[in-house]
Amino acid sequence: AALRDLCDAHGALLVFDEVMTGFRVAWDGAQGRYGVRPDLTALGKVVGGGLPVGAYGGPRALLERVAPAGDVYQAGTLSGNPLAMAAGLATLRALRADEGSFDRLEALASRLEAGLRRAAGEAGATVAIGRVGSMLTVFFRDEPPGDYAEAATSDTARFARFHRALLNRGVMLPPSQFEAWFVSLAHDEALIDRTVEAVGEALEASASRD
Repeated sequence: AALRDLCDAHGALLVFDEVMTGFRVAWDGAQGRYGVRPDLTALGKVVGGGLPVGAYGGPRALLERVAPAGDVYQAGTLSGNPLAMAAGLATLRALRADEGSFDRLEALASRLEAGLRRAAGEAGATVAIGRVGSMLTVFFRDEPPGDYAEAATSDTARFARFHRALLNRGVMLPPSQFEAWFVSLAHDEALIDRTVEAVGEALEASASRD
């Protein structure tokens, strides 16, 4: 709300980069979850079912400024790709048709978070877990980082061993602890529980450099 007020006071546009949070933390993204309405919103491949696509949106008065209707030029090599557009429409229709989608995502992510905390405790591992909606982060440090300087103090060597141990157990994570984990509707409780079990084993295996 403070950002909205500040932009309004100075006649500036408020732009939300929801490439990560759009359709992940809520149907209407972070802006819906936190109750702040931006002037422009940027979205990433989540609107294309994972295919290479991006989108931005806002009030008609702003979007009509963009070419060919207006004088603000924009273009992209992949703009309007038919396959990505078809996948995007299918994704949005599926989400809209199932009103319980985001409740299920929240429940699955909460189950994963609780399982990760339990596994870390049982393994005696120092792990900081952050979660918003269906997005999680796992850092090998005492507390979730609040900025880059704090993130840089995370144990990246331990994460590399942890990542490799999980790959050996059939669980594929982002290759860096600076990237978020995403829970999707393709996951179910059995997969979450299998992941938690593998995480417990991987934490034990990654504790030593041997």
